[in-house]
Amino acid sequence: MSDKKYVFFLIFVVLFFVFSCEKFEPQAPLEEELLDGPLEGLTTAQSAQFLAGDISFNDEIFTSQTGLGPIFVATSCGSCHAGDGKGTPFTTLTRFGQIDATGNQFLHLGGPQLQNRALPGYTPETIPAGATFSNFTPPAVTGLGFLQHVTDADILALADPFDADGDGISGAPNWIELTDYLIPASNAIIQNGKYIHRFGKKAAAYDLLHQTVLAYNQDMGITSTFEPKDVLTGLTIDPEVTDNTVRNVVAYLNTLKAPIQRNQNDAQVLRGKSLFTQINCTSCHTPELNTGYSSIEALSHTTFFPFTDLLLHDMGAGLDDGYTEGSALTSEWRTPPLWGLGLSPTTQGGQYFLLHDGRANSIEEAIIMHGGEAENSKNQFQNLTPSEKEDLIEFLESL
Repeated sequence: MSDKKYVFFLIFVVLFFVFSCEKFEPQAPLEEELLDGPLEGLTTAQSAQFLAGDISFNDEIFTSQTGLGPIFVATSCGSCHAGDGKGTPFTTLTRFGQIDATGNQFLHLGGPQLQNRALPGYTPETIPAGATFSNFTPPAVTGLGFLQHVTDADILALADPFDADGDGISGAPNWIELTDYLIPASNAIIQNGKYIHRFGKKAAAYDLLHQTVLAYNQDMGITSTFEPKDVLTGLTIDPEVTDNTVRNVVAYLNTLKAPIQRNQNDAQVLRGKSLFTQINCTSCHTPELNTGYSSIEALSHTTFFPFTDLLLHDMGAGLDDGYTEGSALTSEWRTPPLWGLGLSPTTQGGQYFLLHDGRANSIEEAIIMHGGEAENSKNQFQNLTPSEKEDLIEFLESL
């Protein structure tokens, strides 16, 4: 074979294998099947900060050499929020020590969070005698920037703390005094020196900076200039994470995209959506909200669909753990956003762990465990025909 023919033969063989292998490569997942990813329309600088925050959130694993512990719950942000999604029973946190609005009475004994792991030579915490507690399964973290930019005025417009309209729904904000390092939003509304908080199971965190700093400190035992106290000794020590890293993570959480609804024009999904409204689930799981001004154009003055009102609601005796945060009652929980619900099993080992502590293993179980203000909607769900229930759950799984 001539050299020229040999070269052509090699090119043919290489191209054959390249195109053959492409046929067997897995297809890239659709954007709507992924929880993670940045907002569209970020500037170059915003994209760079998103990437830096992504690395700190998902790739940085703390060790004793980099400040972990000495008592802790997790070694990284991503270990609790894999793929930016919900956690599992293995990553569920325990909060303890407060039974009413007078505050946490067990801060001197390790409250409000149990650090159930420890470095060699140290002893993990146990729940002190007499302390009530609740388990919190880590939530998905996508779309949080939209929730942060809902104005206080819009949240209050949804509130009805004394059930003035008589519909049995009496949502209220969690009013809490502001931690020193936090800067109120320019449109913040103040009531008796307290501010509306909106993140967390009980809406006890004010904003994403607050949530992030607490997670570093209470989940991983990592100090910062914002929260400089060591979780074991209570002593102020040198920062173990830089302000720049904290702000990068905050920027990452702020600019994660919102979950994308799937099959939204499917006939069964549309029937389920209608039933969701008909049985009054939308009284708490408000489908549509709007953001106010943001310096990030992609977040500013936009409509989004989280299915939450960011308010506290009494969920009845069955979901009353005897523990609370801020001004919430022990039976009150912030309405969790439903967007991304159908993708929960992708980060929960192929199954559901729903409600605040993951006790429900299906959407139907979660609905049936609703009580209090949701009792009427739960009863209406139970009175639906089997096919109507399927339609409603199909809609929820599309979110």
